[in-house]
Amino acid sequence: MTQAKSEPSYSPREFVRILSPAIRQAAAIARALEGRVVNRPKSGEATQVKAAMTIADSAAQEALLVPLLEHFPAVRLEAEEDTPTVCQFPSTGDTRVVIDPIDGTLHAYLEAGGPYAVMIGLAIRNRYEAALIALPREGLFFDAVRGEGARIARELGAPEPATMGRSGRRVLVSHELPEGVREHLEALGYETLEGCGGAVALAPLIPGIRAGLRIARTAPSISIRGRIGALIAEEAGALLRCETGEPFPRPLGAPARALIVASDPDDLRALQDALGAAAG
Repeated sequence: MTQAKSEPSYSPREFVRILSPAIRQAAAIARALEGRVVNRPKSGEATQVKAAMTIADSAAQEALLVPLLEHFPAVRLEAEEDTPTVCQFPSTGDTRVVIDPIDGTLHAYLEAGGPYAVMIGLAIRNRYEAALIALPREGLFFDAVRGEGARIARELGAPEPATMGRSGRRVLVSHELPEGVREHLEALGYETLEGCGGAVALAPLIPGIRAGLRIARTAPSISIRGRIGALIAEEAGALLRCETGEPFPRPLGAPARALIVASDPDDLRALQDALGAAAG
């Protein structure tokens, strides 16, 4: 791999500007191929979820990498798939870009179990400073720059400030929740819906969804890809907590086995109680 000799300073705002058309293209590719591709599992992965991969993943990732290489060639890249352009980025550096071309490939994309996502984030010194997420099936596009708020756009619309909804009782949860969590929430009058981790992180920003709960079942912590949406939710004013009830950590390497996101403190407490009841 090419090694970076010197690392330029990249603007998070410029990152969002440049990658916004690319994530729309990647989302369009994923949507166009939905229902037409088959799973081609990657070898060496611990679970079916991590092994799942389709040609849509590869094509969507390349749609993001081509403009990224043109405008941000010196960033360290952490991409989900091993596509042709990956090897042209350096392997070291304090500035890195994290990509998941289709988050939720197995359950959400191939099995249509809730929303899937296209995600890309810019991290500087181990903290996300800019993030973009598309929910192709819902036709929604989110982005945020740290300290500048979050935005939402529809397929044919311009970006506008992202706001959080508090209507209804729908909660977006990750697949394969621990036993008892869903039952506890439903006993409190919530309706649980499953979705990929990237969508869960944005839950109260998605029309018709009130809150979200993500739990890492097969890993010691929420992955760095699973944290891209946390910046967007935080910039929109959402409440974010981890399994201990403490604020969800900003450093990418900080441990956190759960991500709870809500706009209402009562919802936050209810999700924390559900998680605690299952653990107990």
